[in-house]
Amino acid sequence: MIGAKGKREFSPASELLKQCRAPRIREAHFDDYRQIANLESRFDLAPKPYEEWVHLWKNNPLYQELKADWPIGWVLEDAQGNVVGSMGNIPLLYELDGRRILAASGRHWVAEKEYRSASILLLDRLITQPLIDLYVNTTVSAASVPSVIALGCSPMQVGTWDEVAYWITNYLGCFTTLFTGKNPLAFSFWRGSWRHLKATGSRLAKVSRHQTSKHSLNDDDRDFHAEVRACADFDDRFDGFWDELKRTNPHQLLALRSRQFLRWHFKYAILANRLWIATVTDGPRLIAYGIFSKTSNTTTGVKQVKLVDYQALNGSPGILGMLVSWALDRCRAEGIQIFEHTGRWLEQGEFFQTEAPYRRKLPSWQYFYRVNNPGLKTVLSETNVWVPFLFDGDATL
Repeated sequence: MIGAKGKREFSPASELLKQCRAPRIREAHFDDYRQIANLESRFDLAPKPYEEWVHLWKNNPLYQELKADWPIGWVLEDAQGNVVGSMGNIPLLYELDGRRILAASGRHWVAEKEYRSASILLLDRLITQPLIDLYVNTTVSAASVPSVIALGCSPMQVGTWDEVAYWITNYLGCFTTLFTGKNPLAFSFWRGSWRHLKATGSRLAKVSRHQTSKHSLNDDDRDFHAEVRACADFDDRFDGFWDELKRTNPHQLLALRSRQFLRWHFKYAILANRLWIATVTDGPRLIAYGIFSKTSNTTTGVKQVKLVDYQALNGSPGILGMLVSWALDRCRAEGIQIFEHTGRWLEQGEFFQTEAPYRRKLPSWQYFYRVNNPGLKTVLSETNVWVPFLFDGDATL
């Protein structure tokens, strides 16, 4: 306001408004955990327990290498030093043509409502950090899409990342959960009805209830005997598989999948019995695997399993079919109600487009990336370089 002598004076309210509009940004530290977790919980972001949260960095083999050169994230502070915004910064490693590609993915972009406009600073720090070659994000919400696009990110051009292909593996249980859950409108989320589920039950059984343990396939014009088996952990076969996978696919951008890195990535999912690991072997040789994550849908309460990673030495869709069929049978055996997949092989004529009986739309495209290294922009503009999966970014962390 203007004072009696014509000078501009500031009321406490206007000063507070000024402070709200200009919070301070700084690197996050491990001792910020309590404030960050409180902020996340207020906006329904399910904070991890401290041990699991710290694990994202301290036990990350790549972070152990980078250490002081890598910030664990950034926070916004108000004038009183309170954390009013936060963004985690997870280091990830890719390989392409024998070259290491340093990437980053975020975790839980969150801010108090009055600081939402300033929180773009957190996203900017993450995406444009000079140390990284590549930024990847596999959990972009509809509200975040304009911001990531404004900061130069592009939607992943391989796969369909705004749809889910799914099977109903227990349709009576699914129906019951949807109609007795906390959200009375949840069933409309699946665009179905009891009559629809009942009518398609016999088709579902025909699609997926077939022999899954042993199949005869063809690889390099020779027959071999493949078998699907559950695996409790990532054993030393995964190191040999990873070495062979990158050797036979040198021109593809592959997220690091060594035994050590897989164990770090999925440690707490395994401990909580939220992960299925299925291996496909030809004798003692590991030739493919699928990783499946168990969750409960936060909107509907439905128990579901999703395919979060699949790798095969020959890329055979027949092997993918074996793993999906194995997962469908296990879903039924364990009372899981939905098996779903998003991303690759949902395009016209691909495996999930032809085999999955149902599809539903997501609120937005979920996979975005930005190439920060100018020397990689040309090569990563080619679609055949990419083999994207939910494993790539933050979706399974």
